[in-house]
Amino acid sequence: MAVAVDEILTQAGAGAFQRRLLGIFGLVWAADAMQVLAVGFTAAAIAATFELTVPEALQTGTLFFLGMLIGASLFGRLADRYGRRNILLATVTADAVFGLLSVVAPSFGVLLLCRFLTGIAVGGTLPVDYAMMAEFLPPKNRGRWLVALEGFWAVGTVIVALAAWAAASYGLVDPWRWIFLVTALPALIGVGLRLWVPESPLYLIRTGREAEARATLDRVLETNGKSKLPTGIRLALPAVGAGGGIFSPALRRHTLIMLIVWFLVSLSYYGVFTWMPARLAGEGFGFVRGYGFLVVVALAQVPGYVLAGYGVEAWGRKPTLVGFLFLSALGCLLFVVAGEAWMIGGAILLMSFSLLGTWGALYAFTPELYPTESRATGMGAAGAVARLGGLLAPSALALVVAQGFNWAVGLFAVLLALAGFAALLLQAETRRVALR
Repeated sequence: MAVAVDEILTQAGAGAFQRRLLGIFGLVWAADAMQVLAVGFTAAAIAATFELTVPEALQTGTLFFLGMLIGASLFGRLADRYGRRNILLATVTADAVFGLLSVVAPSFGVLLLCRFLTGIAVGGTLPVDYAMMAEFLPPKNRGRWLVALEGFWAVGTVIVALAAWAAASYGLVDPWRWIFLVTALPALIGVGLRLWVPESPLYLIRTGREAEARATLDRVLETNGKSKLPTGIRLALPAVGAGGGIFSPALRRHTLIMLIVWFLVSLSYYGVFTWMPARLAGEGFGFVRGYGFLVVVALAQVPGYVLAGYGVEAWGRKPTLVGFLFLSALGCLLFVVAGEAWMIGGAILLMSFSLLGTWGALYAFTPELYPTESRATGMGAAGAVARLGGLLAPSALALVVAQGFNWAVGLFAVLLALAGFAALLLQAETRRVALR
């Protein structure tokens, strides 16, 4: 008798094994969020240390996102070819090593190199995490758990905001070094923890390693308090996905639309969170200023994830994604037209809430659109175009910001609305659908 992997995962349920996996992946996910958002929180301090302008200091962000673009496109393909586990261990180790080297960089040139290499590692970590996490989850719980993993981004955001606040409050010399130290430590801890994570059973069965896949599934069952697989049970090969990769005729439409959405969301998100911290910490808008308010902005992300986690299961992936995209556009629009500090503060909180809900829906939806042999590649391609958006945000958008910050946020409103209309064109819904 042949049984599909998803049937066995459904029997195992979402229990202790998945909670441990979520904790391990979530720790590094929070660390990666801290590495990414440190761009905005460290720019002014780096400029002061090396006697640069803030736009010059933001080259650390440009090189970091360039590295992420390379890492996402490269390691996603490698994970589909050589397995998820080894790639995860390699990327998180590099994340920790180059993150720590950033702390002691003696010159701006060395710092740029360290941030570029850290970016490659972080870019490789993110798409593979999601492909692997999805492959250990039963269909009925998958969306909620994937949003929960994305929710650790909010944890990282809060920690990096608190670290920046503490560094500024205590008047530390070269506060960017302390911020980079805080961002690197969780990845260092994650290196040891990831040794516990087994290879994906879907990848193992797809590559003909049925005995190893069976052993992994027995481990999942036992950890969740269930009986091991009976001796006579064989593992069924998942349905064959569309040949030709993520741009094959069957997948091309999904891929192109999702890449457009990822790029527009990324450009808007990183545009907001690269330029907003320095602006609020400095001049601000009345009471809407300082690191204290930035922590509040970070905390506003948490209910966004909660609603996204509910929505992807109750309403479906596509409606939740579209709804959050238009809500994000509304937040940006309200910021542009706001005339008083309380309205500006409310618009910023709405942007934070809805943009992170958007990310939660995207990360739940995207890996489910692809078969096992292309899942990490698909996530890597999405991650690569997202990093392209992040790459453009610190540098190219400086030209728009120079015309006025409201002009930039107005542009983000338009881009997010366009992403919402693009998402409406998707002809797929993956809620409770078995992975191929």
